Amino acid sequence: MIKSLKFIAIGILFFLAHAGQAQISVNVNLGAPPQWGPAGYNDVQYYYLPDVEAYYDVPSSKFIYYSGGTWVRRATLPSRYRTYDLYNGYKVVMTDYRGNTPYTHFKEHKSKYAKGYRGQPQKNYGERPEHRNSNEREYSKGHDNQKYSQSRDGGGKHGDSNNKNSSYGHGNGKRK
Repeated sequence: MIKSLKFIAIGILFFLAHAGQAQISVNVNLGAPPQWGPAGYNDVQYYYLPDVEAYYDVPSSKFIYYSGGTWVRRATLPSRYRTYDLYNGYKVVMTDYRGNTPYTHFKEHKSKYAKGYRGQPQKNYGERPEHRNSNEREYSKGHDNQKYSQSRDGGGKHGDSNNKNSSYGHGNGKRK
């Protein structure tokens, strides 16, 4: 009887030791950042996007924003931001927050990082996709442009806003 209790106790300890290691690897390996995300921050969970007053959850690839009286998680931004350029928009990297509700600090973030906020220059994690051809633009006019343009490369927007011939917007924020 005592031997079997020892084996059970050893088995439980062995299980807990492996479960603890699995938890550690999950917390360290949060997920790949989007191509438009700021380079050099592969292990953060959230960005705050001041120009659209939203958060981006890196591991789940979801935007978090206030809509209809509640905070929602969606694969795309609301349609009013369909022309917002995620590559040129500033991303505040939230290195000091761990949890599931970054918006609990929204008033502080909104005040500290107002629309148009620009901190240190940022380089994107990946390259901007090439211009879409005119057939793709026509396609997107009759469909969910936000979802289409963001889903092509994991969340990025279309067009190169540095190109003077581009017909795409530069985002909603003011440049300082």
